[in-house]
Amino acid sequence: MNTIKANLSSIRDNIKNCTKRVNRSEEEVTLLAVTKTVDVDAVLEAIDNGVTDVGENKPQELARKYEVIGNKVKWHLIGSLQTNKVKYIIDKVYMIHSLDRQALCEEIQKRAEKINKNINCLIQVNISKEESKHGIYESDVVDFIKHVSANYKNIKIKGLMTMAPFSEDKEEVREVFKGLKQLSIEIDKMNIDNVSMEYLSMGMSNDYEIAIEEGSNIVRVGTSIFGKREYK
Repeated sequence: MNTIKANLSSIRDNIKNCTKRVNRSEEEVTLLAVTKTVDVDAVLEAIDNGVTDVGENKPQELARKYEVIGNKVKWHLIGSLQTNKVKYIIDKVYMIHSLDRQALCEEIQKRAEKINKNINCLIQVNISKEESKHGIYESDVVDFIKHVSANYKNIKIKGLMTMAPFSEDKEEVREVFKGLKQLSIEIDKMNIDNVSMEYLSMGMSNDYEIAIEEGSNIVRVGTSIFGKREYK
């Protein structure tokens, strides 16, 4: 049996069951297929089996795969983004999930202006305050968003993203997701120009079901679709 097809079917069943448990519609949740180190053929196979959104960690990898696949899917840059790599993806990406500092805003704005494009971005929030994780601390998010809104007209903030600790303690994971959801509600009430809290990008292969229960509407799933991969 086709493994990618079977894996996608299983994940969609899980999403359906999760949303049902918390009285949400499964249509609310976007399954973002994370294709780090995955060959183009496997990505195309996932697309043939209904994947509409693809997430890449590295800008050059996104650009390389885009050359073959093009606009068959919406492309998301989900990894930490260096300013000198923005040029590779600015004209290709549907959304950047890792906006976390002013220097990156400057570069995105400069490149976006040149091609007259608005760039959808999510603010990466380090809810768990782990030193190993990128992102802005929760206490700094509102000021950062207000600064982006006031100064970078081509950046459209569409929501928030976080990564939970890789923990066996499900309640610890749940608390992180709850925290991001609550933060998004608070920001939404502020009605800041150019800012919407349309998306909550949280949950990966090991914890996407908890994330959905806590309000995620983008889950970033790689291993559960494509199998374990060797990271270089």
